[in-house]
Amino acid sequence: MSLLESLHGPECLRGMSPEELDTLAAEIRAFLVERVCVSGGHLGPNLGVVELTLALHSVFDSPRDRLLWDTGHQSYVHKIVTGRAAAFDRLRQEGGLSGYPNPAESEHDLVENSHASTALSYADGLARADAHQGRTDRAVVAVIGDGAMTGGMAWEALNNIAGGPDRPLVIVLNDNQRSYALTQGGFADHLGELRAGQPGPGLFEQLGLAYLGPVDGHDVAALQDVLRRGRELRRPVVVHAVTEKGRGFALTEQNELDRGHAIKPMDPGTGRPLKGSAGPSFTSVFGRELVRIAERRPDVVAVTAAMLEPTGLLPMQERFPKRVVDVGIAEQHAVTMAAGMSLGGVHPVVAIYSTFVNRAFDQVLMDVALHRRAVTFVLDRSGVTGDDGPSHNGMWDMSVLQVVPGLRIAAPRDGARLAELLEEAVEWAEGPTLVRFPKGPTGEDIPAKMTFAGTDVLHRAGPLDVLIVSVGALARVALQVAEVLWAQGIGATVVDPRWVTPVNPTLADMARRHRLAITVEDNSRTGGVGSTVAQFLRDEGLRTPLREFGIPRRFLQHGSRTEVLSGCGLTAQDIARAVVEEISDPVEDRIGDEDTGFEQEISRFINRDRGGETR
Repeated sequence: MSLLESLHGPECLRGMSPEELDTLAAEIRAFLVERVCVSGGHLGPNLGVVELTLALHSVFDSPRDRLLWDTGHQSYVHKIVTGRAAAFDRLRQEGGLSGYPNPAESEHDLVENSHASTALSYADGLARADAHQGRTDRAVVAVIGDGAMTGGMAWEALNNIAGGPDRPLVIVLNDNQRSYALTQGGFADHLGELRAGQPGPGLFEQLGLAYLGPVDGHDVAALQDVLRRGRELRRPVVVHAVTEKGRGFALTEQNELDRGHAIKPMDPGTGRPLKGSAGPSFTSVFGRELVRIAERRPDVVAVTAAMLEPTGLLPMQERFPKRVVDVGIAEQHAVTMAAGMSLGGVHPVVAIYSTFVNRAFDQVLMDVALHRRAVTFVLDRSGVTGDDGPSHNGMWDMSVLQVVPGLRIAAPRDGARLAELLEEAVEWAEGPTLVRFPKGPTGEDIPAKMTFAGTDVLHRAGPLDVLIVSVGALARVALQVAEVLWAQGIGATVVDPRWVTPVNPTLADMARRHRLAITVEDNSRTGGVGSTVAQFLRDEGLRTPLREFGIPRRFLQHGSRTEVLSGCGLTAQDIARAVVEEISDPVEDRIGDEDTGFEQEISRFINRDRGGETR
């Protein structure tokens, strides 16, 4: 039996010799490569913390001692040590193991810590709670990467931790010189000085924290020794461990871009993907189009918060290296810095994951929108992302950001619309704009059958029964709904407003002439586009009922995008069934006597249908 096979909990580590722990580390690396290459996930970060995790669990007694991981994608080894190795067959799959710490999985997981720079604040709170209750029998340990230390929240926490020298707290600084890519900024330079052994007190000591290190993060015995010393100090202490991201696997060690930060399922021997490409992604289309815009607009500059390649900015960085700014994991700073750039005559394009823009809401509201700054936000991973779990679904952006005065929001349905709307967004100089799109391939373009006052009509069949307002990438679902309804003799008009905020007034003309209006979006129903359209129709005095289809107000567990959307009732069959129930009773004809531009256009469209040009 291998050491890994005999490992059923952290207590098993405490009787192992350093040699046995080294052997176990090698077995864990082989296990990670085998399993994560099948499922996909965060391979590089975990290959880098194998020895560190073994040392932590052999010195501290989890769950009595509390271990926090920042960011939680480096917790795979922690999951293995705490008895979850067998569950890696379903890593990041529906009903399987989460890719982050998950309190529902294990008592060893305190928080679902998947947004960076938060662990020190959690740790400070836990240490304060122990002090308040007079508890001295357990330790609080926070493992934080140097990349996560670029986030402002981490420095707010450090300031407060240093102000309580009598509260024991061990901060393990996992210094691999990277977040996704190389860590940026003055703090990264200072860590380089510490690694080089520069004499004199370092930054942490100047803040009033004890400092131990730097220590080789792949030497288990040395790590155990320094961690025991840190625990015995009984005060806030930084243990500086130097590790190598992607260590022990040639394909990650040789990947200078991200050291295998997050991989897709691949052949571990060749690195080739296990699944064929499904066409260009929204991210790649954005990256290509931004370069095209930047080539004719010298005032356009891109901004990223430590996510250069994941947000599609690598082509921009390669083409215009001096026109891409990486601020580290500091979304708040990125947004207000962009406001300053706009104030200075530059048009910044801030590319950020939807789930991370939540952190900069105040800056979007007060620093950009209040001053009507022309900043373009591009939100990748909007809607359901799936396998990264509840914290990474971009299901709140339109609910949160539609309240921002003057912010124009676009939701492209395909690659062609992304190119068009990005162009329009950057051209707008009266205030901020935002373009949001999901993770994954764009699929084939969906051309408009006609465009009426800026709203694309994608489908028209039968009587004016149901107006389907499609938002972004759910256009295909909306079109499928129309097909299912038509099979039951119910007519439908499918429209894509393109710019969802502010609401296009033509939607009122369209809704007035249908028996029922519905909205379909991959955003929270609470405060989403549907809610905004419903409010607009009420303000216009319309009696047409409206039904909103979107994501329910709950955190969604990990699974594929298709599985998660299905669980939310966002399939064509589910939506069509609800629509049929909604209009099963006779409803008065809502077409008015007045003859409007919409009525003329839609009549011509219906006549074409009858003539056989379209269905």
